[in-house]
Amino acid sequence: MDIVVCVKQVVDTEAALEVDAAGEVVTEGQTLVIDPYSEFAVERAVQLTEEVGGTVTLLCVGDEGCAATVRHGLAMGAHEAVILTDEAWRTRDAAVCAAQLAGAIEPLEPDMVMGGWKSGDTAAAQVMGRLGVLLNMPVATMATAVALEDGTARVVCEVDGGTEAVELPLPCVIAAQQGLAEPRYPSVRDVMQARRKKIEMRDAPAVEVPKGGGVRVVSRTLKPPRAGGRIVEGSVEEAVAATVRLLAEEAKVLA
Repeated sequence: MDIVVCVKQVVDTEAALEVDAAGEVVTEGQTLVIDPYSEFAVERAVQLTEEVGGTVTLLCVGDEGCAATVRHGLAMGAHEAVILTDEAWRTRDAAVCAAQLAGAIEPLEPDMVMGGWKSGDTAAAQVMGRLGVLLNMPVATMATAVALEDGTARVVCEVDGGTEAVELPLPCVIAAQQGLAEPRYPSVRDVMQARRKKIEMRDAPAVEVPKGGGVRVVSRTLKPPRAGGRIVEGSVEEAVAATVRLLAEEAKVLA
């Protein structure tokens, strides 16, 4: 079982995000880490190869600054890593990123391609679906469980109000949701061994996205600061009536 896992470097999810005038997420001065959804995918991919054998190859579109992020995945148990260098990678849209990844994945002929169903910064949730189309592979997204049986992938996916169980023939694309696997915490030994693993630096494939086939972000804005609460006084009946009135007239969440 040879698995390619697409990983991304993002701002630490515990940090407060900032957006510049162009609508891009500010990374200067921020702690950069492996995307948590990518991390779920790495963990489950490593587990699958521990169960049935094979290799896990990490694939990251980025630059030399992404090496620490990729080494974290290697410390978790991935066997190989490739960074597709593109100095403008942070400003690339999902269509370009997916095409770059597809161009690098196709000659590898993996049994499975994994990654996060969205990223923790822009949360576009487009790359993995586009990869499935470009690679002509079936896709399961928001996956919370993956098992292998008789040459197929049995996947449980999160859907509105519940879950959906699907079977996908290999090769396939799996987009990880939180809950797919609990990422291991690499030991000091794992970290030291990861430092000795080579990270291949390769130019990102030159791609052309058909006119109208790209994704244009019109704008990004941060959520407004959370407003303070309000204490409604009076008897239970008075408080309930006042709350309903405030929800309808001020919050406008009731018709």
